[in-house]
Amino acid sequence: MKVWIPHETGRDLLGPLPEDSVVEVMPAPGELPSDPADLVFWVPPFLAKPDVVALVERMPALRVVQLMTAGADAWAGRLPQRVTLCDARGVHDSPTAEWVVAAILSYLRCFPEFVRAQERGHWGYRQTPELAGKRILIVGSGSIGRALEARLLPFEVSVTRVARRARPGVHGVDELPALLPAADVVVLLVPLTTETTGLVDKGFLQYLGDGALLVNAARGPVVDTAAVTEEAMTGRIGFAADVTDPEPLPADHALWRLPNVLITPHVAGSVPGLHRRAYGLAGEQLRRLVSGAPLDNIVTDGY
Repeated sequence: MKVWIPHETGRDLLGPLPEDSVVEVMPAPGELPSDPADLVFWVPPFLAKPDVVALVERMPALRVVQLMTAGADAWAGRLPQRVTLCDARGVHDSPTAEWVVAAILSYLRCFPEFVRAQERGHWGYRQTPELAGKRILIVGSGSIGRALEARLLPFEVSVTRVARRARPGVHGVDELPALLPAADVVVLLVPLTTETTGLVDKGFLQYLGDGALLVNAARGPVVDTAAVTEEAMTGRIGFAADVTDPEPLPADHALWRLPNVLITPHVAGSVPGLHRRAYGLAGEQLRRLVSGAPLDNIVTDGY
């Protein structure tokens, strides 16, 4: 069984594989290691672009695409029925949750302001807000949302969960108009689907209370960039984002220069442990495929 992975280091991280497995490295779309016609199991490059997805047309034997990303928006709905698409749910829980906590703390404790003062050699003492006592609304109640909540609760905050559909302990997205005004911090952790594209529009933002912080750790198009820019320019709310639309954000975009905006270049999941966790999952999926066991993390309806 032919297997393609994007990193040479992944060979050892996959763990024990079936005897007939042939593992080859395909680091980029233009660097095919062999004829793709007999490829069965594919781990595409991290954050693969549409040109990578198009290679599936040359893979008639392909049975499984195992992503290294938690989001499957570039792949969902674009594969033949014979191919099972699996995301990397669980792989990015810790680093993404860490990024969100860091972004919230950095914003509330005014670190960007103090860094700019440091560059000028200015001792800009002032009192800052604190995280303790804040009301956090997490929109997206999957594994990353649960990991985030576990890290936030020791900071003496209250957490409200929101998901696509309501269930015990979790509100539905249809309840957002009633929930947003009371939130001090709103964190976006939803996958990018037709339902979530543009979820944060002008109407959504108007529900936010003065001084609220919006944090986007989901996908750029979940937020209407023009709407959030307009709202942030008033100074009424704060915005922290690891993802933007477009991405990269153009150098001349107004968001870069707003003092109430914190932007990082899609680095939340880019940590040393990524490969260990992602290839550990891929290896387990391979063993499941060969043994006939059900695969984990199968993407259905974009989730």
